Amino acid sequence: MNSKRILLGMLTPSSNTALEPITSAMVANLPEVSAHFSRFKVTEIALSDQALAQFDNSNILRAAELLAHAKVDVIGWNGTSSGWLGFDADVKLCEQITAASGIPATTSMLALNEILHETKVTKLGYVTPYLDDVQARIIANYETLGIACQAERHLGLQDNFSFSEVTPAQLATMLREVAAEKPEAIAIICTNLKAAPLVPRLELETGIPIYDTIATVVWKCLKMAGVEPRRVSEWGSLFHKLA
Repeated sequence: MNSKRILLGMLTPSSNTALEPITSAMVANLPEVSAHFSRFKVTEIALSDQALAQFDNSNILRAAELLAHAKVDVIGWNGTSSGWLGFDADVKLCEQITAASGIPATTSMLALNEILHETKVTKLGYVTPYLDDVQARIIANYETLGIACQAERHLGLQDNFSFSEVTPAQLATMLREVAAEKPEAIAIICTNLKAAPLVPRLELETGIPIYDTIATVVWKCLKMAGVEPRRVSEWGSLFHKLA
């Protein structure tokens, strides 16, 4: 076991109440690993100029600078904004974080895309809380990667805080409905849904891999920090299949 402390830095939307406890729970059985969080303002998810301006890189870089003060080993943007902004937004953000801090960086969506590429997924199911036009933009961006929408469910919500109040029963129903249409994998795209704890049971029930975007960034951050992902147990197939 690695005796050196491993510090995972996570950039967090200010109104998110799900990703911090879930991320910490995922690494709870890794004694040398801890997760540390820095917030920047995000209160709504929409395609309006006001909503999109929340993800200006200058805001995010200020939060990343604070994580750098903690000498974290890696910085993860624990959020899904490039799903509708375009994946290049995350590539540029990671480059800017590393240029400013010297710390390697990744994101929930870049990690998800790596997973989908490695597992050769071409027909994806989607579960999100988002508005119709946000969902359509995400699906269109995946189509540019050669990944078709096999099935999707979304809730039409805009207030970011409200995402965390979606019940596990609602999320399980959405996941089952998407699974019934037989996608090759299901992506839960939002880091303020309390869906990750449901993944192991629903993967077993449906036989379909489910990739939650809180889990994807934890998986990638662990890999980048030199920690074996398969040491994370009871959080789904991702940590074992793609370790």
